[in-house]
Amino acid sequence: MSGILGTARSAIDEMGLLDGSLFLLSRLMNRVSRGRLRLLKYYFVAQPVAERPSPPEPRPPAIQVRAVSAADPIVAAFPRPPAVISARFDSGATCFVAAKDDRFAGFLWLAEKQYMEDEVRCLYVMEPEGEAAWDFDVYVAPELRLTRAFFRLWNAANEFLAQRGYRWSLSRISAFNPPSLAVHRRLGLERVGAGIFLCLGAIQVGFFTGAPFVHLSVRKSTYPILRLRAPSTPRARSGAGAE
Repeated sequence: MSGILGTARSAIDEMGLLDGSLFLLSRLMNRVSRGRLRLLKYYFVAQPVAERPSPPEPRPPAIQVRAVSAADPIVAAFPRPPAVISARFDSGATCFVAAKDDRFAGFLWLAEKQYMEDEVRCLYVMEPEGEAAWDFDVYVAPELRLTRAFFRLWNAANEFLAQRGYRWSLSRISAFNPPSLAVHRRLGLERVGAGIFLCLGAIQVGFFTGAPFVHLSVRKSTYPILRLRAPSTPRARSGAGAE
């Protein structure tokens, strides 16, 4: 009993009363249903795209970042199923890869108009068109998570977006992941909405802070369309990679 109370207290301390309680309910549902019943909560957030790039580093960094195509040999090292990676490239998504000594160190993906969620069924549409893009699946190899790999990935993505006139990058973050929320706050994160998904087999119920507010789907071919509007006035920032 003391262990359960300790876990509950820790979750509420880290996430707050509402998100901590939902996290505990999610774990209970998952355990009781043996993984068939899932409860997820996302925050939809916006990060300003820096108008001015970060200053150049005094010497070539150990971790290099570049945009890659599906034909690049490093794609074989991606820690995702090949079918998922292929679908992303086919959809037109842009992938930035971090490499150290020519070995895969991490990646970050961008979608410029819309993005189909891959954990639940939901299509995100960015508005206004041309002002906001979508970043997703930011991954850094475990042994490099204390390095500047994440910031170099984001700086490369930021430069790409700035050159195309985007002012914001939108994304979703699990409400049950306080460390990720903390990192994004350092980058100037602003919340633009939230969503809760309850999934059991093909049945999915979504609750959102904006239209459509509530959506019920009983087939895998149906899903809500969530139009996410970027904030109107981004704050000026000189470089997204500043620590």
